[in-house]
Amino acid sequence: MSSEVWGKDAAAEYDATSAEMFDPKVLGPAVDCLVKLARGGPVVEFAVGTGRVALELVARGLSVSGVELSPHMADELRAKPGADSIQIVIGDMRTTRVAGTFKLVYLVWNSIMNVTTQDGQVEVFENAAAHLETGGYFVVEVGVHKHDRTPRLGQVFVMEDSHVGIDTLDDPVAQLMSSHHWHEINGHLIRDTGQFRYVWPSELDLMARVAGMRLVHRWAGWQKQVFDAESESQVAVYEKTAPELTADRWCRRPEATGLLLDTGD
Repeated sequence: MSSEVWGKDAAAEYDATSAEMFDPKVLGPAVDCLVKLARGGPVVEFAVGTGRVALELVARGLSVSGVELSPHMADELRAKPGADSIQIVIGDMRTTRVAGTFKLVYLVWNSIMNVTTQDGQVEVFENAAAHLETGGYFVVEVGVHKHDRTPRLGQVFVMEDSHVGIDTLDDPVAQLMSSHHWHEINGHLIRDTGQFRYVWPSELDLMARVAGMRLVHRWAGWQKQVFDAESESQVAVYEKTAPELTADRWCRRPEATGLLLDTGD
């Protein structure tokens, strides 16, 4: 497969090994931003996982559906309070459809990189666009790769008492890397490795245009920090265009140009 799939053991330990992402200081701004972009919903989360974000959106009154490739991750979500309010669909976010039309589709915390081919990532954008009403948003949160940050033999990106993480550059032509993690959870050492495909900001924008969407915002984080050459992450917001604004002609319309520069609410 061209997508990473979480197995049973990894799913069972996922929340514990990702505890920092559940911190209200991390999760709160993301939820606040998504609620605003949802404009009342309904919404779809691609790679819904164990429901870190989806459950918070349900608690804020939104109708949420989730697409998840791993049945084991979905099982972890279903065991949580409030999960019965989420429509969970097992399938590949490249092709799986949820019935209905939505105001927002979102894909957070680097999950676009779990799809390890460029063609597959384009399919994710096309599937997001297929779910959206005209004017709906597709939101992608993903890190910004810098070649000089990852020597071929590996780069330590976290070194803590309970967590060590190392990235290795597997194939710079295919933009493939692997993340290797060692976590100490309740006295047990847990190791996991997953391959991912990093993607450039300009590449994301072109994928969006192929899918009939256009960039309206790019921030360096959920608090709408200015994105610049030193940014290590991005939150990119793409809008599904009207039928007459197709991918090969919208950029020639004068009224569209200003949208690329709009960093307001």
